[in-house]
Formats: sequence, C-alpha cells, structure tokens
Amino acid sequence: MKHVHWLGAGLSSIPGIRRLAENLENFTVWNRTLQKAEASISHVNKTNVKAKKFDLNNIISELNSGDIIISQLPVKNHYEIAKICLKNNCHFASTSYLSKDIKDLDKEVKNKNLTFINEVGLDPGIDHFFSHLLVNDLKSKNLNNISVSYQSYCGGFPAKPNDFRYKFSWSPIGVIKALNNDAKFIKNEKLNIVTPYKNISNYSVNNEIYEAYPNRDSTPYINEYNFDKNWKIEEFVRGTLRLDGWKEAWSDIFNMLDQKSPDIDNKISMKSQELWDKHQYGKNEEDRVVLYVKLQANNNGKKIYNGSYFLDEKGSGENTAMGKLVSLTLSASIDLLLDNKLVAGVQAAPKKSDQIKYYFSILNQNKINIIKNI
Repeated sequence: MKHVHWLGAGLSSIPGIRRLAENLENFTVWNRTLQKAEASISHVNKTNVKAKKFDLNNIISELNSGDIIISQLPVKNHYEIAKICLKNNCHFASTSYLSKDIKDLDKEVKNKNLTFINEVGLDPGIDHFFSHLLVNDLKSKNLNNISVSYQSYCGGFPAKPNDFRYKFSWSPIGVIKALNNDAKFIKNEKLNIVTPYKNISNYSVNNEIYEAYPNRDSTPYINEYNFDKNWKIEEFVRGTLRLDGWKEAWSDIFNMLDQKSPDIDNKISMKSQELWDKHQYGKNEEDRVVLYVKLQANNNGKKIYNGSYFLDEKGSGENTAMGKLVSLTLSASIDLLLDNKLVAGVQAAPKKSDQIKYYFSILNQNKINIIKNI
C-alpha cells in the first residue's frame, strides 16, 4: 500500500495535513521542528500516521516504490526532492510553480510511470481551475471573430487592515524581491514588460477597491489554458491584489528598490527582518484571501461574453485562509494520485472538468464558497 510523506508542517500546510491524517492509514509528516509535526496530527490516533523530525537520509530509508512525497519545503528544495522521488520510484507533489529543472525530468518520469504534479495550491492552483473552466465555457459558445480579455488577480492580507496594509506569515524576502522582477503580460494586444511595483493600479472586485500589479510572466499560460488560436488577445494578465492604500504604505520599500544599490541584497535582508519583527501575523489573527478570474469576449466592440469566478475566504489560527486554500487543494491532488486518476509525467494543475469538480467538492466540504458568474 502506498505511503504518503508530507514534508513541511508550516501554517500553509496544516489543514491539508489534518485532512489526509484523517483519511489515510499510511501517512508521515516530516518537519524540522518535531513538535509542529506532532501537533498537526494530534487529532488522530492511528498506528501508521506518524510525525517525525525532518532528515533526508531517514526519509529516503523509509521510501518504497509507489510512495508519494509532498514537498511543502522552500522552492529551492523541490528539485532535490524530485530527484529523490525519481531515484526511488516515488510520485511527487507540490504547490509551487513548475520549474524548468523539474520539467526536464518529464521523460524519465514517464518512463517510470510516475506522476509529478505541481501548481496545485491557490495561486498557482485554484486560479488555473477557474481559468480552464472559463476558457472551456467560452469555446462551447462557438463564437467567431472575437477579441478576448483575460484577468486573474489573487492576494492575501489581514482581514482587519493595519496601517501597513499587509502582514507576513513567513519571511518577507520573497515578497520584496518579487516586486523587482520583470512581469510580462499583454495589454492592448501588445506585450508589456514592466517592474511590478512601478505598475500599480486600482482594481475593483465585487464592489471593493484594491490595488493590483502584474507579476511573473503571464504569457505561457495562453497556451496552458488552451486559448483558441483564432482569438485575438486584447489583454492577458495574471497579477497580485493588495489592499487599498498599500502603495503609499510601502513607499519606503519602493524607494529602497529604486536606488539600485550594489548591496541591495543586504538591504533587502535587513528590511525583511525589520518587517518581520513589525508586521508578522499574531497568534490566531484572522487573514483573508481574495481570488478573481475574469474572461471577456468582444465582437466589433460589443461585449458578447463575460464570465468570472470569485472567492473571498477568511481564517485564523491553524485554519488560515491561505492555509486552507493552498493545502486542501494539494491534499485533493493526493486523492487523485492514490485513485490513479492522474496521468504519468511532469504536469501542472489538472485541466479536466471532472477532476476540477472534485477539487471544488473538497473545498465545498470545508465551507469554502466559490462564486461562479458564467
């Protein structure tokens, strides 16, 4: 029988760990702080549901062919874990963006009839599901001579806004550095390459004003979402939402990035520690996540399709909104893997509507409300 190994028991993992601990008979949580791993499964009493201190050699010694490893470790560790999976004939799962290193393992993974599933969290993850469903729905209309506009925005922030308009669940370094990385997207039918923090605009979702900016490279997802080759793409952007007033509250950070200092990495590190000390979430403090994906189509200037998916979730303690949306989605992927419903190979989030519906059913069971407007 396959054994599932979950690596990393941070806040963004707890709801998913608890769900799998309840549903599986062979499950181990590995974490550098043993007490956190133990606490994550304290609600169950099963012989083969265990918590252990993270040690790669010990993990490898317990692997059997066909086991599943879930990596909720930092992104830099995923490739090493994926290689361990490949060597030991184990499946691999993570919520992170699919890296080139792991993509390049696809042939070997297929040859061993393994599944390496990635991008099955919130963003990336649920946003992909929303996008696939919208694209499929638009295609079903059989509309001709259309131009399309696609927008996907997601953000996590404190449910009760603070003066800084943001709080951290983990090190701020990644958030700060991402603001300075090029973002690529399509606007007015043209490719735009911008610096995110220099391209902040107001954005309305469900009658609430946010601030938004593009992130990463949106353009590969045109093919990933299987846009029709005959569609003229007016706009295609994936980005981040922040609370209204965030731009002003973060002005000193933007000024620091503007300076282009040769020791910028050191300055970011120092600023990160300062922000962590001042603006980390307090125990049991409520967080909030908003995700909005919209697809529109026009013909000769007339809007003929307008579809969207939206969620607005809150949580606290060991059931933060971010933790629920990321880890419950990830845990549903393990269900599909165990039921042999995912194909072999390296892949991102599933695209089939019946599989997406299964993910939605797990979220619904946990009282997460998805609002559909198509």
